Amino acid sequence: MAYAITQTCCNDASCVSVCPVNCIHPTPDEPEFGTTDMLYIDPQACIDCGACADACPVDAVFPVDRLRGPDTVFGDLNRDWFRDHPSDHAWGAPSFPRSLPGELGTLRIAVVGTGPSAGYTAQELLRGTSAEITMIDRLPVTGGLLRHGVAPDHQSTKRIAESFASVFHDPRLRMHLNVEIGTDLTHRELAAHHHAVVYAVGAAADRRLGIPGEDLPGSLPATAFVGWYNADPTVPADAVELSAERVAVVGNGNVAVDIARILLTDPDRLAATDIADHALAALRRSRVREVVLLARRGPEQAAWTRAEFLALRQLPGVEVVVEDHPRVRAAIEAAESGPGARSGPGTGSGAGLLAGLPLVPYDGSAAPGPGRRIVLRFLSAPAGLSGYGRVEALTVERTTLAADGRAEGTGTTDVLRAGLVVRSIGHRGVPLPGLPFDERTGTVAHREGRVVDPATGRPLPGTYVVGWAKRGPAGGIGANRACARETVGALLDDAAARALPVPEAGRRDFERLVRRRRPDAVGLRELRAVDRAERERGEAEGRPRVKLATVSELLAAGRRR
Repeated sequence: MAYAITQTCCNDASCVSVCPVNCIHPTPDEPEFGTTDMLYIDPQACIDCGACADACPVDAVFPVDRLRGPDTVFGDLNRDWFRDHPSDHAWGAPSFPRSLPGELGTLRIAVVGTGPSAGYTAQELLRGTSAEITMIDRLPVTGGLLRHGVAPDHQSTKRIAESFASVFHDPRLRMHLNVEIGTDLTHRELAAHHHAVVYAVGAAADRRLGIPGEDLPGSLPATAFVGWYNADPTVPADAVELSAERVAVVGNGNVAVDIARILLTDPDRLAATDIADHALAALRRSRVREVVLLARRGPEQAAWTRAEFLALRQLPGVEVVVEDHPRVRAAIEAAESGPGARSGPGTGSGAGLLAGLPLVPYDGSAAPGPGRRIVLRFLSAPAGLSGYGRVEALTVERTTLAADGRAEGTGTTDVLRAGLVVRSIGHRGVPLPGLPFDERTGTVAHREGRVVDPATGRPLPGTYVVGWAKRGPAGGIGANRACARETVGALLDDAAARALPVPEAGRRDFERLVRRRRPDAVGLRELRAVDRAERERGEAEGRPRVKLATVSELLAAGRRR
């Protein structure tokens, strides 16, 4: 019986490298890698060896005959992908790890950030070179969006952190947490102590709606909401108020789906996860019964992945409905009769995912009905927020799609009463002191990972970028693996060409500088103590861990090592 890849696929392609018959696609060398929702196993070529399941860092691979309930659709998804993407399963030429001339000595490389892109970068360097690594993060705990961005009910996805544990504990790696580049240390000081610096800082800012009332209390960016339920120490415990019966989420990507799901999931189910204690307590008191997802465009352009949306449809005790609209109805009917419907609801893309969901008239000015439900409103754009002292309502403008696919306002509006509005319309990078920034793309200016001066196009010696700070906020966790490989390849090419600057000072000099600037910097020993404290708290409550939610708590736990 063939294997199939399921919802928790992280796209890091660990399974591809161990498959003896090359039946997992798209591979990192194929154009669609990084743009598909997930990877797929060809049931016709699979030899049932199980190597992919053993290699998967997030337990996403199972034999098709062991899939149960809502997971059975993934057997169809894997099979249907290969109907549309025939493959001869031929192997290409082998590739071998990079190596450096021995006379170059030991490289000292700084990696700013400890999220997935930073972890894959350090992994590449430690596996392929004799380099010494310095990892720096502004927070007193590692993980980046792996810790503070992945929804708490996606514990399988979080398991990829275990693959980075050996990286962080490697004797050639030194860790300095609770240290911020640009505040505690400058880029110039970091570069003076290392042959190269790789920035893996993500995209920390939110895109704004640019509408009246956006800054009213009760209007939040998705990063704040997600950080709130994930115990991000930069987000206050009282950042979210759940006293209203209706919440509006602007956007229809995976983060918007996560927010809707967490708001309406039975708190007893969340109590078995690593959700923040303050969020769990607030959800137990929550009055929220309806979540409305607003999308400017139609269902064909929905940004969520199939796996995430299928999970939303299966949420116990929650009804998912679609606001009835002539164009939306036509799109769903076309998808139901098209080739994407051949394996039943949920196996197509775009509008086909909505097949079988109730189409209902919707009046957002009225109070929510009984029960819990998620309402999908397409061709609807926020035009303004209003309320006395905090958000009470959202003005929604109807849109239509122009010939080029852009959403244009029609001038027709209605009122959606909501006590909380969360904008989930994407992230954006922020400028880093001492580095060139591309305002148009919201990324660090670079060429194949080498940071460049936009005025001259010349690379800044020894300075590199990886992850969302490099390519923008696109791609899941696993996409960072190929991204890191490209950046590390550029760095090693420069090292082999002897184009890296020689550090002005040594490793011990840098450690003394860190201690002088940040006496409360967190190292590996303190990090281990924090991890132990969180796991012990979790064990007492039957949870994977209970996160410490403030900087002071994290620092105190580290001091009690």
